[in-house]
Amino acid sequence: MLKIGIHTLGCKVSQYESAAIKEELERRGYTVTDSFTGCDIQIINTCTVTAEADRKCCSAVRRAARSGAKTLVIGCMTEIDSHDLETLDNVIYVSGTAKKMKTVEIVDRIAASLPISSPACAPADKEIFEAMSISSFDRTRAYIKVEDGCESHCSYCIIPKARGKIRSKTKEDTLEEAGRLIRGGCHEIVLTGIEVDAWGRDLGVERLPDLIEAVNALPGNFRIRLGSLDPVIVDEAFCATLSTCKKLAPHFHLSVQSGSSRTLARMRRRYNADQIYRAVSLLRAAIPGVCFTCDIIVGFPGENEEDFLETCRLAEDIGFLHMHIFPYSKRPGTPAAEMSDQISASERKRRAALLAEIAEKKKHETVLEALSGFPVCRVLTETKEETFITAHDGRFIEFRIFDCYAERGEFVDVRPFAVERGICFARPVKDL
Repeated sequence: MLKIGIHTLGCKVSQYESAAIKEELERRGYTVTDSFTGCDIQIINTCTVTAEADRKCCSAVRRAARSGAKTLVIGCMTEIDSHDLETLDNVIYVSGTAKKMKTVEIVDRIAASLPISSPACAPADKEIFEAMSISSFDRTRAYIKVEDGCESHCSYCIIPKARGKIRSKTKEDTLEEAGRLIRGGCHEIVLTGIEVDAWGRDLGVERLPDLIEAVNALPGNFRIRLGSLDPVIVDEAFCATLSTCKKLAPHFHLSVQSGSSRTLARMRRRYNADQIYRAVSLLRAAIPGVCFTCDIIVGFPGENEEDFLETCRLAEDIGFLHMHIFPYSKRPGTPAAEMSDQISASERKRRAALLAEIAEKKKHETVLEALSGFPVCRVLTETKEETFITAHDGRFIEFRIFDCYAERGEFVDVRPFAVERGICFARPVKDL
């Protein structure tokens, strides 16, 4: 059988899609690897969120093609600009974000020496949610793609053009996939999507809280985590439902982007700074001990010093467990790229460094507060290092567990004994 390399550049949604393709290829008897050498076919699943992402994708395509393998290019980048990829030697198939599972059929046709042709990479607006699923997982947690597409059209983002309209996996299909993974030993299910808080908008009356509630009702020893949420989804009804879901991890990753209402308006986000504070307040009232992580863009066009300081104040006030800080990166084809008041690269770098200092300090303070009195914590083990095992608890606090012999992906009760730089050091309770 042919040997196939799969390489994914991009978000958790793309990684899930590649995992579904890999699993189906292996089911059909192919050998699948992540190597760029020794393969008959290379599949590159691309990203286009920034110009740098495009550059990395093109580099990966060229590397695959130079290896002599027949190269198939799919994903977001090709929806926006195919970069003349089909002119490269050995690039024989270029497709977009729709019908990614058709890549498996293309491999079958190559194996059978049948002719193939690339489809037109039209936006996926006319598509329904593509059927795909996984039954195995390589890591501690398993991601389930429950939504595709985005209709927010933020001024800095090209993804709505690449992914098309909102499409949702049905609740029944989600429950079937989640149940299969849980029965297979998975202890953490992550519901993710391009705009996961939009789940159900195309299906009828049900919304994301209904899906969470249904997954929570599945039998088994597992916890649920969510992908990035827009603060606008958080209201009293949302919190009331989630407060009853005991398997839901008390951790939310919020797509904050800025603490300045003026900057958020220029970004075309659907909320202002007051709504961010309100979302955090509502979740804290509903879910005791909840922790937050977030995304922040600094140096957005027109962001003045006061705007930036408002973001710093928000970081101080909320106390995020972790902040993904991105200096603004101009993405050609977006309204923000054409704004006249661009911020210099050096200033973007300076602001990112200042905010990172605040983030590091607040992370440590947040973990100390969360572990006040050093209570017993339940963690899910991840990687084994030479002297310790890494793990995270439901709040997404990072642990390093010493004198622990658990296997990867097991729940372990631990007692912390120290915190350094926001990382908790602990030992299993049974050893104390």
